[in-house]
Amino acid sequence: MTSIRTVIEPRKRRRPAALAAIAILAIAGGSAAAFWFAGTEPTAAAPEPRTPAVPVEVATPAVADVPVYLDGLGTVQANYTVNITTRVDGELQSVMFDEGQAVRKGDLLAVIDPRPFQAAVDQAAAKIKQDQADLANAQYLLVKDQKLSQQQIVTQETLEEQQAQVASAEAELAQDQAAKEAADVSLSYTEIRSPIDGRTGIRRIDAGNEVHTTDTTPIVTITQTQPITVISTLREDDLDAVRGALRAGPVEVTAMSMDQSQQLASGTLSLIDNVIDQASGTIRIKSTFDNKDDALWPGQFVMLRVKQQTIRKAVTVPSAALQRGEGGFFVYIVDAGGAAQVRKVSPGPIENGRAVIEKGLDGGEQVVTSGQYRLDAGTHVTVQQPAASQAASRE
Repeated sequence: MTSIRTVIEPRKRRRPAALAAIAILAIAGGSAAAFWFAGTEPTAAAPEPRTPAVPVEVATPAVADVPVYLDGLGTVQANYTVNITTRVDGELQSVMFDEGQAVRKGDLLAVIDPRPFQAAVDQAAAKIKQDQADLANAQYLLVKDQKLSQQQIVTQETLEEQQAQVASAEAELAQDQAAKEAADVSLSYTEIRSPIDGRTGIRRIDAGNEVHTTDTTPIVTITQTQPITVISTLREDDLDAVRGALRAGPVEVTAMSMDQSQQLASGTLSLIDNVIDQASGTIRIKSTFDNKDDALWPGQFVMLRVKQQTIRKAVTVPSAALQRGEGGFFVYIVDAGGAAQVRKVSPGPIENGRAVIEKGLDGGEQVVTSGQYRLDAGTHVTVQQPAASQAASRE
């Protein structure tokens, strides 16, 4: 009988698998430890980005004498306006002027047919000669009667009657002389002359028409333009300032175009009206201009500037630099470190785009004029050249 022996082989193949598992666990543990230690190490802080400087434009305050003006709407008015009409009835024989012509006082403008009036003058002159002859005869007879009365040839009654005849002749002569003067005046009215220096307007009646003293339509209208006046209004609150300026001496006024882009004429303030318009709360003032170049025209609207005063050695900055906040007015200035700082100021009048600074600036600062909306106290800035200066430099 054959016996079978079973031999059990040792488990040699399981050892490598166990070793691999241990290796994997070791690697995983090492990685976890490395991750743990790496996570606990402090990290370096990232640098904060620097805020870029704000570009601005600046200007240096200027010290100058600044005139202060009061502005008001004005209307140009002629000093004199004359409607030329006839003072006698008759035919308008001729017109001696051109429309729009400058005329002088005494210049001949028109002629009314003078013949009827010349005839009246001649008739009055003839009547005067007749009266003079009658008076001379009456005086001769009076002298004769006086001699005869001394000889008692003529009665006293006859002498007195002759004296009355002389007196009557004298009165008749005086009356006819007055009639002659009236006829001369009427004849002179046939020549229509300018009563003022001025400028003619549009002719309203042509030569050949009959004109009458009762006519309401003038032959022409003459207006005086040299000198000329402007009637303007100011606020009631400006009354004391204007009166104070008048007390100090002649007050300069300037007539500007309505858009204030052009100066038309310079003159002086003549008077302040004696009442305040209660409906509008304004005062009316009258100014006079020589108007040698006819820059002002009757009926024209202008902006009138009244020079109230002149501020001597005033500190001024561009008006664009002036800002207003809860605490009042202020400007931004650039300090030595290139940072913007807030400077409170007390502003005065603003003229021609420049603001007078009464308090807060001494004239040596750099004042920001553009870019303020991005600024705050301490903001770093870079100064840029103004756009106008850049364009000029490129040219």
